[in-house]
Amino acid sequence: MLFNSYVFIFGFLPVTLLVYFGLIRLRYLKAAIVWMAIASLFFYGYWNPPYLLLLLLSISLNYGFGRAIASSPLRSDRAKFLLIVGILINLAFIGYYKYAEFFLSSLNQVFNWTWPSPDIVLPLAISFYTFTQIAYLVDAYRGETKDSNYDLVTYSLFVSFYPQLIAGPILRHDELIPEFRSLRNFIFSEKNFALGLTLFILGLSKKMLIADNLSPWVALVFNNAESVTFVEAWIGALSYTFQLYFDFSGYSDMAMGLGWMVNINLPINFNSPYKASSIIDFWRRWHITLSAFLRDYLYIPLGGSRKGETRRISNLMLTMLLGGLWHGAGWTYVIWGGMHGLFLGINHAWRQLGISLPKVVGVTLTFLAVVASWVLFRAATFQDALELLQAMTGMKGIILPDTFQGVLGWIPVGGIFQGWQPLSYLPGIGGGHSLLILGIVMLGVMKLPNTMQMIEQFTPKIGWGLGIATLAITCLLSLNRVSEFLYFQF
Repeated sequence: MLFNSYVFIFGFLPVTLLVYFGLIRLRYLKAAIVWMAIASLFFYGYWNPPYLLLLLLSISLNYGFGRAIASSPLRSDRAKFLLIVGILINLAFIGYYKYAEFFLSSLNQVFNWTWPSPDIVLPLAISFYTFTQIAYLVDAYRGETKDSNYDLVTYSLFVSFYPQLIAGPILRHDELIPEFRSLRNFIFSEKNFALGLTLFILGLSKKMLIADNLSPWVALVFNNAESVTFVEAWIGALSYTFQLYFDFSGYSDMAMGLGWMVNINLPINFNSPYKASSIIDFWRRWHITLSAFLRDYLYIPLGGSRKGETRRISNLMLTMLLGGLWHGAGWTYVIWGGMHGLFLGINHAWRQLGISLPKVVGVTLTFLAVVASWVLFRAATFQDALELLQAMTGMKGIILPDTFQGVLGWIPVGGIFQGWQPLSYLPGIGGGHSLLILGIVMLGVMKLPNTMQMIEQFTPKIGWGLGIATLAITCLLSLNRVSEFLYFQF
């Protein structure tokens, strides 16, 4: 079920909230938790009911392993054995459903084998709920759940809570479960509901009014990677850069807004990442909960920076390679992760020199590095990514509109001025408008406050009401062209 659909906005959400707050009003607090868990599981199973059984199996197994680990002596051999078995079972699930076809096809290519690849439909959110539960098992091993005494219903709701189930943010048990147990959260707060609804509409607007309208340029350019021109390649790369941001951050805003409606605080997942002045800064702003997970459950256990600079760089590289593989079963994702591992290594090495760059230079270099990496992230094949990057760097010649000749005629090699006709892979609105629109989007991203900063300035005044109502009506009129969120496939 999609947040940006009639069935969710006019069916699932109002029914879920009415029953939930109705039970609370009658002081059936335990029944309210059970209802929210049932509603969340229905939300997941609506897409593909058979995969609901997989989610329930995963929840049951991890709950059992977590309780067994927590009841064992702290960090004992028994606890370690249970942790290893539990993690291996989780990896077996995700390995089969997400990576079996990828690994078999890779082996076939390398060894010229002809093993048939299984035809597997990737379960929604398997990466997210698997990482969430691996973190829970590790925390149980560290003794952080011993005194919590979670019951199965509460644990199930922690894993399946519908606002964050499909695409995060990635939660830890101590971030969400205490909120379900706090009596002050079992009320209807007009303020929290108004703030949550406002944030939900802002996130929905990011998805439907910006991300979805950039997607045609992305598809047309990336589907014709071998023949696009210099300008087209940049339009495609920048369009995807902003499409991905507004799509994924829009989902995260909607998830937080839905949480606020029931007095639950989900962690912030984005903080203006394209304003970052370094790659280190970028990963503190982009998909913040994933960065924290990779840091706390992979990078630090590998040794982090405790064993010297060389070990730190290798740990960073391995962490980012695995982070890339987590995003998708393809070599382009692995290379994308490797690129960011390399960028982080260079960033740390540069910091050792103690030389600071002007902020505008740091932001520009970081943004260009991120855009280049997104080309690999989006491209269907490594060859397509190379074709686009070659076009973007002018290696295929620079075909520019003749209207630019007056200011760019100094280009000594590759400057071919023809007009907009060569931009054959852009939709009908034309290259000139696409550049203008992308320029406006970039200016807004770099200069305007993000949605969380807007919410901090929220006041219940007529101006806010009219603005939010206008956005809501515009989005509702566009619901006839429902599109999935990009991170649903990861």
